Amino acid sequence: MADSPITWFRRQSLRFRLSAVASAVLALALALSASVLLTVLSRTLVDEVDASARQQAQKVRVLADAGNVPTPITTTDGTIVQVLDSQGLITHVTYGADRLVPLLDRAVREVALREGKAVSMDGRPYAIPGPLRVVVISADRGQTVLAARQVGEIQQSLGAAGRVILVGTPVLIVLLAVASWLMIGRTLRPIAALRRGAAEITYTARSRRLPVPQARDEVHWLATTLNDMLARLEEAETRQRGLVSDAAHELRSPLASIRLQLEVALGHPDGQDWPETAEGVLEDTMRLSRLAEDLLMLARLDERGGVPARREPVSLDEVVRQVVERYGEARLTVCDPVVVRGDALDLSRVLTNLMDNAVRHTASKVEVALTADAVLTVTDDGPGIPEDDRERVFNRFTRLDSGRSRDEGGAGLGLAIVRETVRAHGGTVRLEDAAPGLRVVVELRKADR
Repeated sequence: MADSPITWFRRQSLRFRLSAVASAVLALALALSASVLLTVLSRTLVDEVDASARQQAQKVRVLADAGNVPTPITTTDGTIVQVLDSQGLITHVTYGADRLVPLLDRAVREVALREGKAVSMDGRPYAIPGPLRVVVISADRGQTVLAARQVGEIQQSLGAAGRVILVGTPVLIVLLAVASWLMIGRTLRPIAALRRGAAEITYTARSRRLPVPQARDEVHWLATTLNDMLARLEEAETRQRGLVSDAAHELRSPLASIRLQLEVALGHPDGQDWPETAEGVLEDTMRLSRLAEDLLMLARLDERGGVPARREPVSLDEVVRQVVERYGEARLTVCDPVVVRGDALDLSRVLTNLMDNAVRHTASKVEVALTADAVLTVTDDGPGIPEDDRERVFNRFTRLDSGRSRDEGGAGLGLAIVRETVRAHGGTVRLEDAAPGLRVVVELRKADR
């Protein structure tokens, strides 16, 4: 089954379709312009002829009113004039005009006088080649003046102009179609370069970027946006690869420990303290469980794209009280009523991670405060974190060597989870010096904002 013209047109290239549409619109515009031009030109020339004939008729009428019409009537522009008496008989004419038969009969003359418009007629029955435009004016004593001008030259001029337009318009359309084809091709050239650049970006060449044209147009901004997207994808892939690599490294240690303990126990079953072995395996298993939970939490945050799982009103002060009650070393100094929008479990996980870190490194006390502006602070009096490292500790699998050894801490995902979760809730988190110790400041948005 053959395709319809519309289907065939849609399958053509963008360059062809744009050129075809531009040429079609241009052809229609030129056709309408030519039609309007010829119509206006014809109307203007005919009006000039009518005005000239009416002027000659007015001159003869003045002479007729005074009874001084010469015989024959002379005109300088070739106007044919007939003067009729009240009976409709011709009394005076220009040289060469018919002296017996009026150019217009009585009925037509009456209509022309009543409407005040010129009348078109064929001059050949009166031995006048070509069409005529006749003006009728009444004079005194029932006389009537008829003035006629030939319009054959006007028609010839209009015909010549029409032939020029008929021949020139297609040529102009072809020239403009070729120009449109070239201009559109030049305009689409950066898009073709983008396509070639995109085709060259493979799995092994992820760091390539698309060519950006120099012109500050839509293609430039498209290329810039696509390059930004590629940069984000590359960054996400780098983070994912780093996460997988770090996770594999973290998983290897407890798995190796479990395997070693079990191999030793199985190799010397009689001399093995099985409860002690079970405790060691359980400790490593718990470590694997915490790591798996942290990785799952980060994966969910990445999957949601920085959006909390739920956006519902959460009484943050109740969440803070419930979490702090589980830590005997913590003291809740300020807890103002605050309502935020988000996920209560995620916010509870944020405070739990902060409390675990604070309790692990504090010397004597941990203070927690929640103000009415939705600012949550967790302060310990431990060794603190150097200022140069306070931003780096929010990276995944980052642990500091001083005072935060592998055995004392986790896998270095706690603060990363805190930042990602707080950002998903539209807040910020930062570390400050508590002199001594460290203060974590979490700022969230209140629900009434």
